[in-house]
Amino acid sequence: MKIEDCFRVGSILKTKGLKGEMQLYVDFDNLSDIDFNTIFIEIGGKLAPYFVESVKYQQKNMAYLYLEDVDTIEKASVLVKKDIYLPNKLKPKKKKSDFTLKDLKGFTAVDENEGELGEITAIHEYPQQLIAAVTYKNCEVLFPLNEEIIVSIDVVKEIVTVDLPDGLLDIYLD
Repeated sequence: MKIEDCFRVGSILKTKGLKGEMQLYVDFDNLSDIDFNTIFIEIGGKLAPYFVESVKYQQKNMAYLYLEDVDTIEKASVLVKKDIYLPNKLKPKKKKSDFTLKDLKGFTAVDENEGELGEITAIHEYPQQLIAAVTYKNCEVLFPLNEEIIVSIDVVKEIVTVDLPDGLLDIYLD
């Protein structure tokens, strides 16, 4: 399984007790609604599958996890600070009402004047606004995501049409 075929749900914070139980930080909303019996843990840049014995959700972002064959504190300690993934096919589909600008990552950005800019590779969150990152002509270009810039969003085709300010691309390409 490749990382591109999965989505990150959290990471292992620490061990708990001597029998391999681990405390999990969950940063994926409503993980408890997903039915899964296998997780993938990133080890050395690759995803290793683990069968889940039990998951107990304590608080909104906290869970306790038992994995098959991880039955000692020594085996569990190796997995601390590792990221946990689930296959993309388990990712719940968002309703249109749940869509936010952060979900534009992976969409293709198209400028009204310049044409296709490329895929939005990252969304950076700042206190005042969200900033999209696109690799355009081998340069990372950043632009704000706001009402003045965004012309339209096609959720089905995953295209966001923007009207970038004059000269913005020139700043990056010069």
